Amino acid sequence: MTSLRKVWAVAAKDLLVELRTWEMVSAMLVLAVLVLGEFSFALDFHGATARAAAPGVLWATVVLSGSLALSRSLARERDERCLDGLRMAPVDPAVIWGGKALGALLVMVAVEGVLLPLMVVLFDVPLLRPGILRVLALGTVGYAAVGTLVAAMAASTRAREVLLPVLLLPLVMPVLIAAVRATSALLAGAPPTEVAGWTRLLVVYDLVMGAVCLMTCGYVLEEG
Repeated sequence: MTSLRKVWAVAAKDLLVELRTWEMVSAMLVLAVLVLGEFSFALDFHGATARAAAPGVLWATVVLSGSLALSRSLARERDERCLDGLRMAPVDPAVIWGGKALGALLVMVAVEGVLLPLMVVLFDVPLLRPGILRVLALGTVGYAAVGTLVAAMAASTRAREVLLPVLLLPLVMPVLIAAVRATSALLAGAPPTEVAGWTRLLVVYDLVMGAVCLMTCGYVLEEG
């Protein structure tokens, strides 16, 4: 079995568990709807104000709901000792990290598939554009990759629910800044050169942090 097939096997196991319980997706959707509802009705965004606020609201919701998926995924593995079984399997630690990251990514994408149309209705902003979807994909990949590694570090601690966002948010700050700026520029009709700069930053972040995660995941999983 190739490494990619092993990665998919780990991710498929997580997805199968989620399909049976709907534990993470349901919690993420409830949180996302609550956040969007509060922003929409409490602040009453319209027109230019909605276009200016939508990128920040979108990514705040993605980060909050995504942290639930990351925290619960690794915590469940440790509580049920599944991670011990994965570590004893004859696979590279990078395969385990890749599979967990892919599983979290797919769950986040599923939630974003509901989140975007809901934001279009509530904020009346055209978020379903190819450029915005590209930025969302790049940002979500980086967030899931780094978040999975940080969640593995925090899962063995008692205060993992508190420790995860404290460790994760500073590491993903470049993603959030670049993604919000790129989304804002696309909604404002900015020149392609302005959007391209932020998009390149997202690509570089994904590549660099992906390499760092690959090099350190073995130590993190072993020590955890």
